[in-house]
Amino acid sequence: MDPEAFAVVGLRTMGGLEELFEAYGIRYLTASRIAEVGFTANTLLDMKEEELDDMMNSHSHIFRWDLLVGERYGIKAAIRAERRRLLEANDRRRHLHSTDHPLLDALSHQGLSEEQVVQHAEKDQVGRAGSADTAGTTWGVQQQRKKHRHRHRIAARKGAAAEEEEEEEDEMRRQREHPFIVTEPGEVARGKKNGLDYLFHLYDQCRDFLLQVQSLAKERGEKCPTKVTNQVFRYAKKAGASYINKPKMRHYVHCYALHCLDEHASNALRKSFKERGENVGAWRQACYHPLVTIAGRRAGWDIDAIFNAHPRLCIWYVPTKLRQLCHAHRHSSASAASSASTSTSAPTAHHLELPY
Repeated sequence: MDPEAFAVVGLRTMGGLEELFEAYGIRYLTASRIAEVGFTANTLLDMKEEELDDMMNSHSHIFRWDLLVGERYGIKAAIRAERRRLLEANDRRRHLHSTDHPLLDALSHQGLSEEQVVQHAEKDQVGRAGSADTAGTTWGVQQQRKKHRHRHRIAARKGAAAEEEEEEEDEMRRQREHPFIVTEPGEVARGKKNGLDYLFHLYDQCRDFLLQVQSLAKERGEKCPTKVTNQVFRYAKKAGASYINKPKMRHYVHCYALHCLDEHASNALRKSFKERGENVGAWRQACYHPLVTIAGRRAGWDIDAIFNAHPRLCIWYVPTKLRQLCHAHRHSSASAASSASTSTSAPTAHHLELPY
């Protein structure tokens, strides 16, 4: 074969490595060794720093090819320089197309996406130039597309997170505003807020949703919940009852317990607070004391036993504050009884007569 033809064939099989390493002191034999195992200029440009290190270590340890210290740095320097050149050329090309290219303006007015416009502009540019660097252009366009998709994914994640935080803030704002007003039994609330009859009706709806969740769990052979859990609230939201949410229902569960255990006392409390013009927050706090009294009278302040024995309350968790109040009253009552028994049984000093 003619030496010139052999040289041309050698350049083709090098995959552009000779031109890439030409000005960085990389030996021709080193470039040919890298090309022999299947690496090309485009492959090296797409590789990470760690992958380049692995490639060079493989040539040194596996293929027994000693890389000079300058060659190791030269390979990385050549790749970085080529990447910068391709990015700068691509930026100039995009800037030229966006300012002076009539085809870009025409395509953009037709409603095509940015990626389609870039493709049309690239095709037109290649047709006019004739001998453009196809491999470098393709690599630059791919990098731009990757960056565009990456920015789009980040924006989508930030948007979803911001939307979720906004929903939580709205929920907390609704909770602080107390969406109910104190109403007497049978009274229909006026304005944007609801009455207490509607509040107690929500708890009955939660019971219905719990029964539906239990029925579905039995059909699927899954674990069946016995109380109103997050699963029930999620099911209610999917069913269209987004007005039923965990913070609101857990906030007033002790008020519903008083309504179930002693409806007469609950109605009297509602009436008195309505006549005084008290807000729903004060009424909610006042519902604790009658429940503690009921727990002390019926079950020795065992509020959990009272909840579990009632058919409508057994599906709800006992509020922590209510349990703490009952525990404190039990402890104070036991202490008072102990001190009273000690004072009655202890003899006084003037009753004792010492023998002489």
